[in-house]
Amino acid sequence: MNKLDGKSLDIVSENVEKLKELFPEVFSEGKIDFTKLEEELGKFIDKEQEKYNFTWHGKQNAKKIAQTPSTGTLRPCKEESKNWDTSQNLYIEGDNLEVLKLLQKSYHKKVKMIYIDPPYNTGKDFVYKDNFKDNIKNYLELTGQVDSEGNRLSTNSDTSGRYHSDWLSMMYPRLKLARNLLKDDGVIFISIDDNEVANLRKVCDEIFGEDNFVGNICHKARASISNDKIISSNHNHILFYTKNMNILFANRKMIGLDPDLTGFSNPDNDKRGPWKPSPVDGPGGAKKGNPYYEFMGVEGYFRYSKQTMEEKYKDNLIIKTSNGLQQKYFLSKAKKSRKTDTTWWDDGGLTSTATRQLQKLMNDKSFDTPKPIELIIRMLKLTTFDDSEAIILDFFSGSATTAHAVMQLNSEDGGDRKYICVQIPEPTDEKSEAYKSGYKNICEIGKERIRRAGEKIKEDNPDKELSNLDVGFKVFKLDSSNIKEWDSDFDNLEQNLIDATENIKPDRTSQDLLYEILLKYGLDLTLPIEEKIIDGKKVFIIGYGALVVCLDEDITTDIVEAIAKLKEEYETETMRVVFKDSSFKNAVVKTNAIQILKQYGIDEVVSV
Repeated sequence: MNKLDGKSLDIVSENVEKLKELFPEVFSEGKIDFTKLEEELGKFIDKEQEKYNFTWHGKQNAKKIAQTPSTGTLRPCKEESKNWDTSQNLYIEGDNLEVLKLLQKSYHKKVKMIYIDPPYNTGKDFVYKDNFKDNIKNYLELTGQVDSEGNRLSTNSDTSGRYHSDWLSMMYPRLKLARNLLKDDGVIFISIDDNEVANLRKVCDEIFGEDNFVGNICHKARASISNDKIISSNHNHILFYTKNMNILFANRKMIGLDPDLTGFSNPDNDKRGPWKPSPVDGPGGAKKGNPYYEFMGVEGYFRYSKQTMEEKYKDNLIIKTSNGLQQKYFLSKAKKSRKTDTTWWDDGGLTSTATRQLQKLMNDKSFDTPKPIELIIRMLKLTTFDDSEAIILDFFSGSATTAHAVMQLNSEDGGDRKYICVQIPEPTDEKSEAYKSGYKNICEIGKERIRRAGEKIKEDNPDKELSNLDVGFKVFKLDSSNIKEWDSDFDNLEQNLIDATENIKPDRTSQDLLYEILLKYGLDLTLPIEEKIIDGKKVFIIGYGALVVCLDEDITTDIVEAIAKLKEEYETETMRVVFKDSSFKNAVVKTNAIQILKQYGIDEVVSV
């Protein structure tokens, strides 16, 4: 029986395997022969000492941090969630670096759009002090979960000698991991101001590729003029990148701007070129006040007057088909109507307006300078035009504007987009309005905003059928693994040997362990989970039988056989089964369990 690996996706191993597929000849005894690799790459190798390069102090360490698997987990928190059993949305509390690592398996190439509003490095922003050796422990200390002194996040003062370097080292691994989550036609928008826009552009060029830069959007964020500078900074930048420019723009209609340029042909050799039929009649014409008459044996409401129809018919523009009267719509005209967006967005909402709207929703001044929901909605319309079930990720969630925008747009166009919000529980200042209103950290503000926003959307649309609108969210919290690590402390060897007989931490629940198993298997955290009681033991059935988990004690061969029969009940081709290592009644049952499951065609049996 195999043991489940407790680490997140090993990105280095994945990259080595990809390299092995491309260049098997450069591997010798499992190692890469870089001389052979250079030969394979030929003229693409740059051996000049002086070359274009963007670097900073700490860059190599930032790369290592991105490649180091996480040993943490995400623990479910039903009591702080809304509509836990039905919601497909996620709100995750934790250091976004570790969370992004933990999401690598479950959400690899599944995210359509990422929007982030990271710290602008103004000297007052909180920065994330990543720890190469043990970032989970570092995170728990920073959030006061381990350190009794309750250490807080520090600010990145502009008096620091490595002011820009520290910020870049924080951003690099997060963007690197985020790219892995994007679909091949996925996009990312990043809000930033003048402090770091130049450096961020260079980092993104490196991570996403210069060719995948779509544009630098200027968002008019302020209407008033500031007198503290010669030039008033009334805008922020939004860097817009795609994972693969060729795929994204293969059909420009994907970004919600251009008409559909497919389906054109020229069956009658019309000199005006390829065309496709477009309706000129229909019942909807009555509502638009279109004229009603008979033409070519067809009665109905027509888009044009009878005189115009006759002129178009003489000009070979009107044809009769099995779908009624149609007019020719030429490809040349469609191309002329191609649209494009602009890099100047002055209709994406002002920060001051967004602040007032949030204050009204929350009945207090709990959060300063939130992003306008209109701004995020514009991004969503632009890039999820063809994907109403897209997954949207925001790993600097703040006041949860992205979640609000996703729900708002879904209510308008009937979409079923899902969001994943990630936010570190950054403590609020004890002198702040947020703290006085009862919000001890930013996550509490974000969750309450989502609760209120969802209900407000439904309240504002009494005439709409919004029963299927997902206004809920599942809360997960970053923590150390539920499974004990082997501690080679020889001073406490006897106690360690005793502890090794039970490898699950005593303060963890079966639900905690269940979701860690889902993460390690790379399964969606919102998959349907059914619970069954078999001979008094609780069995979890995930994804309609794709995975079966039993974490109870004293498992007998009868229970194992009953679990095996679930494969036939759910008619699933492949089923994986997971037990706790200490679950079985004795060693004989554990050995027989594998054979019993194999008889039912279940070959993958794992213990934790």
